[in-house]
Amino acid sequence: MQLLEQVQDGVRLSVSSPEDDIRAAAAANDSLILEFEAFRDGRGFSLAAVLRGQGYRGRLIAAGKVLPDQARHLRRCGFDAVELSPGADPAPWRRMDQVFSAAYQAASGDDRLVWRQRHTNPDAALAARLNAQWGQADAEDLLRAVLDPALERKAAAISSFGAEAAVLLHLISRVRPDLPVVFLETGQHFFQTLAYRRVLTERLGLTDVRDIKPEAAALSKADPRGDLWRSAPDACCAIRKVQPLAQALAGFDTRITGRKRYQNSHRAALEPFEAADGVLTVNPLAAWSADQIETWLRDHQLPRHPLVEQGYPSIGCWPCTRAVETGEDARDGRWAGQEKTECGIHEQALAPAC
Repeated sequence: MQLLEQVQDGVRLSVSSPEDDIRAAAAANDSLILEFEAFRDGRGFSLAAVLRGQGYRGRLIAAGKVLPDQARHLRRCGFDAVELSPGADPAPWRRMDQVFSAAYQAASGDDRLVWRQRHTNPDAALAARLNAQWGQADAEDLLRAVLDPALERKAAAISSFGAEAAVLLHLISRVRPDLPVVFLETGQHFFQTLAYRRVLTERLGLTDVRDIKPEAAALSKADPRGDLWRSAPDACCAIRKVQPLAQALAGFDTRITGRKRYQNSHRAALEPFEAADGVLTVNPLAAWSADQIETWLRDHQLPRHPLVEQGYPSIGCWPCTRAVETGEDARDGRWAGQEKTECGIHEQALAPAC
């Protein structure tokens, strides 16, 4: 995908423009610049996919409020290029674009369609086979199956060392304590989380816990005062979580998470094994209930995150996490008062083991 500056050639339209105006512009022009009005605005992605689906073969350029971690999604929906904001560093865009380089709908000069690749996706076939064979197995047996050397997978786990993280990490310690465990050290964690990470790692005998930090240059440029979370929480998460995680996991083809169906409606149909973008994602605790989590923690006398007893059932970075009140859901303390509910990792089929 091309990276451009101050594009002059083409018709510039907001993604909120009337449908008739967009159709007319597409019929009369071979280059459209679609302006995203907000980082969380998904209309531009849908619009590009619809235009490609209707046969538009011209050039589609994304502009406005788009982030480097959206590069793969822009390409998948049919964009050919991105117009960089004045002074923007192109390096993060190049890195993210390389992670996944095929187009979802045919963009100009690229006939590779993801739906054709997925039709013969070996990871999807593997996920289906593992779900059929191991989907009803207990979590420890499921882990042993996916970490079997015969599968020849390169696996890593993702952990937030949050309120429930000890369960998955305990299971990992029983199966393969040297498994790489990725921890996103955002620079804005509660000090209790950092202390808990040290205690739990030592207690469980985990030998390859990796602290992944955001790039200093990116922070210096985009968040020099460390308060980007106040004005642009999505951008803050992108710099401190999404981009570092993508780089840290680039060499792995299997990712183990602690996601569970009961956590929210979006995960209600979560399978133990999933495949997307050439990666096998394993969710050993998918079918576990909150009671099962609590029972495991108690029966195995696992250390608890110190903030849990202070009313924090879901724990992220300190600026965007508060204790919950009686009657609130567990995640109501995350980004309280905002529309934001996720950090963005989930869009890459990833989730912290918390």
